[in-house]
Amino acid sequence: MIVDTVTEAKAHLSELLDRVSKGEEVVISRAGKPVAVLEPYRPEHRVRSPGLFRGKIHIAPDFDELPGDIADVFGVPKA
Repeated sequence: MIVDTVTEAKAHLSELLDRVSKGEEVVISRAGKPVAVLEPYRPEHRVRSPGLFRGKIHIAPDFDELPGDIADVFGVPKA
């Protein structure tokens, strides 16, 4: 379906959304030129694969220790 003006699209937005939800594509024009397309939302369905980075990331044993110079800047007592 092609809507000729933005004003027409605004006036009939609910109807246009109903049509789009049923799978129809709506083209909105301005000055006779297409400027937008309303189409149904299709969420991306990806299969999640937990542990994708297992064995590829290394966290150093001292990761949670704040270096002394940074601790001084933030006023954190040294451990």
